[in-house]
Amino acid sequence: MNILIAPDSYKGSLSATEAAAAMARGFKRGCPDAQITQCPLADGGEGTLDVLLVSGYATRQTRSVIDAYGREHQAAWGWDEQNATAFIELAQASGLCADMASKPGAVERASTFGVGQLIREALDKQVQHIVLTLGGSATNDAGAGMLTALGAQLLDAEGHCLPLGAAALERVQRVALDALDPRLASVSFTAAVDVSNPLLGQNGATAIFGPQKGVAAGSVTRLDRALANFARCLCLALDKPLVDFPGAGAAGGMGFAAQVALGAELTPGIELVMRHCQFDCLLKKCDWVVTGEGRLDGQSLAGKTPIGVSKAAAVQGVPVVVLAGSLGDGWQNAYQAGVTAAFSLVDGPVLLVDAIAHTNKLIEDRCEALARLMTVNQINNLPKEVFSHANS
Repeated sequence: MNILIAPDSYKGSLSATEAAAAMARGFKRGCPDAQITQCPLADGGEGTLDVLLVSGYATRQTRSVIDAYGREHQAAWGWDEQNATAFIELAQASGLCADMASKPGAVERASTFGVGQLIREALDKQVQHIVLTLGGSATNDAGAGMLTALGAQLLDAEGHCLPLGAAALERVQRVALDALDPRLASVSFTAAVDVSNPLLGQNGATAIFGPQKGVAAGSVTRLDRALANFARCLCLALDKPLVDFPGAGAAGGMGFAAQVALGAELTPGIELVMRHCQFDCLLKKCDWVVTGEGRLDGQSLAGKTPIGVSKAAAVQGVPVVVLAGSLGDGWQNAYQAGVTAAFSLVDGPVLLVDAIAHTNKLIEDRCEALARLMTVNQINNLPKEVFSHANS
């Protein structure tokens, strides 16, 4: 029996690499003869850089940047010298910090300035292509901070430069791009996203993801208007029509700035990572795929790892089991995307802190049980076509 283990991270507890190792231990307990291949994955959020580095496509670099909340911070990024390609994970420079996010108004002041600093570092190395992974952000500034670090100026009605953060965007009257780093013109960008939300409106960056970052319910409409104002001014400066689009709302609106100002091609993060890991080749050699992440729910269908894995596996008729830390509203929709079966790691009510503390054991125990089930003759001997037909 050949098992391909391909989880994302379990937020707050295990990295994707650690989760894959725990799954492998569980399977070996339940089926010592199983042939196991580990392929940790990510969808553009936290941990994407580590997965790409583990695959050997780049070397780790570090730089001191300003984090989302204005503090000095060491951020990592990846450099592929042979192909002059940089891998920049937004979460490294402008990621969410639970302690800060809980402070009133923190998200309104949070900025993507540090991402722009990493881009400038890559420009200093004569980079030709930059891959931005957009996920896990603390910000809701539509990439305004990033553009500021690259030389743009956000000006108010009196021509004064505005401070960083989403709150100031409602006062933008003009975006000046005269001093934008000219080296950007010779660089191509890819932006890896894990959601398909637009920038604005009831399904936009602020309405859907703002509350998760600390936006008060009474501030959602105001901040959405602020993003709309900035988007209008940026498009005027670039002489482009203002058009919202799927993925523009990724990372607090960074998807919008990446495409409109940098010319980035937006692509699902999980697809980008799977290509780099040659996932399709690994699928051809396995009987089962086991994947997972911290939560499986209706939003997972927008581009999260378990769904990307299941869609790829369905093409080759390989059954997929998802092990999620928890199953939220709408998780059953995953079956329509090719998931064969999905399980929660916990059996009943449990404190989140306890579940996080024991994630390793929970994963191992679930995988041991799965291995024992898979080795039962009646199931192990079923042809892949049965599962392919069931998922069609």
